[in-house]
Amino acid sequence: MSHHLTDTIVALATPSGIGAIGVIRLSGPDAIRIANSVFHGKDLEQQASHTVHFGTIHNDEGRILDEVLATVFVAPRSYTGENVVEVSCHGSDYIIQELMQLFIQKGARTANPGEYTLRAFLNGQMDLSQAEAVADLIASSSKSSHAIAMQQMRGGFSDEIKKLRQELIDFASLIELELDFSEEDVEFADRSKLEALVQQIQRIIKALLDSFQLGNVLKNGVSTVIAGRPNSGKSTLLNALLNEERAIVSEIAGTTRDTIEEVLNIKGIQFRIIDTAGIRDATDTIEAIGVEKTMQKVQSSALLVYVFDVVDTQPEEVRADLEKLVHENIHVLVVANKMDLNPYTKKEHYFPENSTADYHWVPVSALNKMNIDYLKESLHEAVLSKKINLESTIVANARHYEALQKSYEDLDRVLRGLSAGITSDFVAMDIRAALHHLGEITGEISTDDLLGNIFGRFCIGK
Repeated sequence: MSHHLTDTIVALATPSGIGAIGVIRLSGPDAIRIANSVFHGKDLEQQASHTVHFGTIHNDEGRILDEVLATVFVAPRSYTGENVVEVSCHGSDYIIQELMQLFIQKGARTANPGEYTLRAFLNGQMDLSQAEAVADLIASSSKSSHAIAMQQMRGGFSDEIKKLRQELIDFASLIELELDFSEEDVEFADRSKLEALVQQIQRIIKALLDSFQLGNVLKNGVSTVIAGRPNSGKSTLLNALLNEERAIVSEIAGTTRDTIEEVLNIKGIQFRIIDTAGIRDATDTIEAIGVEKTMQKVQSSALLVYVFDVVDTQPEEVRADLEKLVHENIHVLVVANKMDLNPYTKKEHYFPENSTADYHWVPVSALNKMNIDYLKESLHEAVLSKKINLESTIVANARHYEALQKSYEDLDRVLRGLSAGITSDFVAMDIRAALHHLGEITGEISTDDLLGNIFGRFCIGK
């Protein structure tokens, strides 16, 4: 991707559409000059950084376009590290378009998606993982996804990676020194200390890798499937969880033919709830497709809410259903529905004490909204069963996960090489590879293609 870092760029920083206020952001070497050329009030080029000034903006004919507030940020004390002016105007589409066109006429160009944050990265205002966190913060839709993005944006994850990388660099430099004196057969790096360091770094990387599944769930929402036989009360349960009539409910078996997806926020964690067609031998082609989609959704989900009717469903039928549905990486809640019609139903009636199945049992009456709060609590606990602290470092970015995985494998090769007694040049090669992959996370190692892919995800004004 081409970076015209000498250009002055302009974009709307607030959402499009009519509103009370619109903010237009200019950034670049001529940002203050361009804004000042149309601003009537104080001379912006003579003002201190981080100051706000009231005035009017006039077009070339002298017509007043709007009364505005101009906020001045003088390089390098700005988000991008460049001169920045933020013009707060009235949120009329017409006014915003007129101001944008005026700034472009005066020498600015429209910013590319993510270009402000790209410039902040290239100007050393933040590293690459912090820049990615800006996009995650803007997209955060729950307390948990917000906490992860804030922790990463404030440098918590970057600091951990940089510390690991520096420790490796210190040892790698000693090994590189050995290569310079290879003819003299000297050893500067203590192999036992290097092995201990690599093992310590691997333990930290492993903990970060293990946090990815939870981090991805907290960032994107927990994929949760409601499945069970027809007329078990799946759609009624969805409506009870959402506290609204979202799904059609009837006594006719097979009413739900396609999946219905809704988002439920429980204590800051988003659950992507999917109501599915009932599991049975389908009576027609359309229902058969719905049942097949149910099985597909279950296979790709992290959480299964299996619902059964305590009046009409036999224990062997429940166990047979779960045998079809449960896979290795799914957490299961067994919801015994219609408990108001059979209140003496117990878990041991369906799962004997000697059973290997250890499913979380939730008795409810979806129609009467009985025990729905307990079901919500059980869903929340299923996600946070490891008691992860949101203030700790959690990996929620697939690119970071891939780089950490490669670095872990590189360090594995270092350990195998040390154990086999291979020469320093091969050990150094694997350490360099590990350093490279760790550096990709923070942007100390980057390419134009990588930057284009990352910053292309941003909105224009960021």
